[in-house]
Amino acid sequence: MSYVHLTTSERVKIETYLELGFSVRKIAGRLGRQPSTISRELKRNPHYDSSHADQRYVERKKKCGARTKFTLEKGVRILEKLRETWSPEQIAGRLFQEEGLSFKTIYRWIYMGLVEADSGLLRQKGKRQKPRET
Repeated sequence: MSYVHLTTSERVKIETYLELGFSVRKIAGRLGRQPSTISRELKRNPHYDSSHADQRYVERKKKCGARTKFTLEKGVRILEKLRETWSPEQIAGRLFQEEGLSFKTIYRWIYMGLVEADSGLLRQKGKRQKPRET
């Protein structure tokens, strides 16, 4: 099930129709939306003003989604330990165990560039194999 958020122009139209005295159902019909969508918008924004409603929508939208656990202090601590030849597994297990930070997250931060570590600081996984003769 997909849905489309109200646009700025639709909010302006809602405000105009309200000033003209239209009902929620009539506004919904004109905009091609469900009456519940218009009703919900009006309940979220009492004394409806389209610019204020749009601004509140943008602010609410910023707050949704997952929050990153990355901080500058964590990045510095991770970089220090990588320079001391610790692996991301050791860093996650010893320093950040109580915070629930995984080694995969540390690798992701390194690859994203949040932790400015060279790939030379990362250990080699597994045995190094000698090249086979062909």
